[in-house]
This record gives sequence, structure tokens and C-alpha cells, in this order.
Amino acid sequence: MSDYPVIRWHEAGIDRSARWCSEKDMPPPRRVLVADDRVTADAAYRLVCEGTALLWRGDFQNARQLLQALARRADKKKGDAQTKKTTSSPAERFHQHRQAQSQRARILDSLQIPFNADHSIPLRRAPDVRLACLEAYGPRAEAYIVSLRELQGLIGAFEWRKKGIALPALGARIHPHYGVFAPIRSEYVGLVADTPLPRLVTTHSVAFDIGTGTGILAAVLARRGIQRIVATDQDVRAIDCARENLTRLGLANQVDLAQTNLFPEGQASLIVCNPPWIPARPSSPLEHAIFDPGSRMLRGFLHGLSAHLAPGGEGWLILSDLAEYLGLRTRAELLAAIDAAGLRVLSKSDVKPHHPRVADTTDPLHAARRAELTSLWRLTRQNDR
Repeated sequence: MSDYPVIRWHEAGIDRSARWCSEKDMPPPRRVLVADDRVTADAAYRLVCEGTALLWRGDFQNARQLLQALARRADKKKGDAQTKKTTSSPAERFHQHRQAQSQRARILDSLQIPFNADHSIPLRRAPDVRLACLEAYGPRAEAYIVSLRELQGLIGAFEWRKKGIALPALGARIHPHYGVFAPIRSEYVGLVADTPLPRLVTTHSVAFDIGTGTGILAAVLARRGIQRIVATDQDVRAIDCARENLTRLGLANQVDLAQTNLFPEGQASLIVCNPPWIPARPSSPLEHAIFDPGSRMLRGFLHGLSAHLAPGGEGWLILSDLAEYLGLRTRAELLAAIDAAGLRVLSKSDVKPHHPRVADTTDPLHAARRAELTSLWRLTRQNDR
């Protein structure tokens, strides 16, 4: 028995199988039909809606066009369904939106692409994606199958990694790896760059960056002159990504990286955390940087902060209030969690997001996004004065 998922199908009178790869941790489809350039978009849409995956054997560029056609049909169905709903609760609208997104993803993820063991694609007019797949999946010893939609995301991430994301607050570019949350929404970086450092930093120049991701906030703190920073993350991809970025920026000597959950050992004068902002269940591992069921990371950070702050130190919590406008968490609940953790608020700085969705009136969550603020909460222990 193999120790990885296997996708099975029938082709040319023979039962076949291959390794199944899914970064979403989706199980391999149970029904698989071989398809090529002869299948129509309507027929393909009907099949995938019925739960049949399509293993593509035709021209690669035609597969891309078919995926676009499937997306148009899925979006039309989603739009028709939304016009019929008259719910007034923001939380209901959010959950309906998430459900529609999940259904759309299931449909679009049903178009599958074969790969050789060397990450090449055995289809006509297929691009050379071997380097991108090698960086994401590592070396392989056998052929495998991936959804075309996942492949497109992988290629997009590879391009982001090559060119990087310009961050004015850092005065440099950050290069995210595949599977590591990219700081495209960077308004919070400016908050960390501009907020006055705790006075304790002048005598105890140690900071923790909890959930470092690409290493962006550790880099900002290092650029601000903090002598020693410990940056933590549970994800080995994030640790590797942060290490590469910090080395590229010439800051690796100031930052120690630790693969651990939340806090490292010891105390710091400043502890920074940018947890997932929305207390809802992620639909895939790639969404853990956005969705945090039950606000587990937020509550874990608050609960452990007091013990890891040096006397007179500060914890900086970077958090959007989008969840409040979506009806998923109240401000009173957040303040109660801060108080229960033995902390008090020193101040709060806000910034208005400037990403494109703020102006997108077709977004079902537009009203919440328009009102959203991202804040830096300066926290300290209740008994510190």
C-alpha cells in the first residue's frame, strides 16, 4: 500500500492509477473520465457538477480555455443564486459567500492535468513548469496528477517569488514562497514601521515575531534597530521563506528563526503578532493565514503574552475589524479576551485598507470591506505601569 493518495481511472480498456497531489488536502475524486479537445464546455460543466473529474489528454491551451468556460458558467450560477437571496444578517451573507466559493472551487478543481516524474507535462503546447513544481512539490520519483487550477496558483506563486512584492514601509521587496501567505495587503506593515518602540528596547533590545510568515515584520523590526529578534512559525515553508528573505535583506544575523507554535522560550521587550483575522474554518491549508476557527491563534497569543513580556514590555497585536462587521466577533469579545489575559490597552492605531476589493461594489461583502480598519493594539501587562 502506498503512503500517499492515489487517483484511479479507466483508459483504453485498462485500469490506471497515479499519485494524487492536492495542496488543499482534498481526497482524490472517485469518478474520473478521460477528456480531450472534443468535449464541449456545456458537457464538461454538466459532468463536473455531477461530481466527475476530467483527466485532460488534449491540448494544454485548450484545457486553459475550458477552465475559463467552466468559471464563467459557475459565476453565472453563483450570481443567479445571490439575486434570489434576501438575507439581512452579515454573518449569514458571509457563510453563504463562503459556501458559494467552496462550490465554485469544487467545480473548477475537477479539471486534472497529468505530470511526469520530472514535473514536465505530457500534453501538446504545455508550458515548462518544472522549476515551479520542483520548488513547490520537491523532487518526485513517479508520475502524478494535479488540478489545472492548482497548477495555475502554483505558477502565479512562482512568479511572485521571482519578482517579489514591493513594500514601501520596508523600502525593499519581499519574495513569498508557494504556500506562504503573501503580504499583498501591506497597510499593517506601515503601522509596525511607524509606531514608537517601547522604551525598554533601549536597554533590552529583544523582540519576538509570532507567526512570521515571509519574515516581513521581523525585517521591519530589524531595520528599526532591534538587535535580536526571534521569529516563529509552525510551517516549515514559512521558516524557509523568512530565512531566504532575511538573508537577501542582509538581516539574518539579527533574526533567529524557530519552528514552533506561538512563543519561543524567554521574554522580550516587544512581541508582535499578526494572527488570522477571520474566526472561521479554512477550506484548505493555504487559508490558515486568513481563517482561524474560534480565534484560536488570537486567543493563544493573548493568553501567553503576559508570561513572555519582560516587565515594561509591549505586545503589538495587528488585527482587522472585518470580523466585527461580518458579525463573527464583537469588539466586546475582543476586549474581554484582552482583559481575561491580564493585559491592558495602551493605545490603538488604525489604517484604512487600500486593496481593490474595497471599491468592488459587486463583492457580496462590500459593505463590511468598505467599513474595515486595520489596527495595531499596543498591549502591556495589567500590573505594569
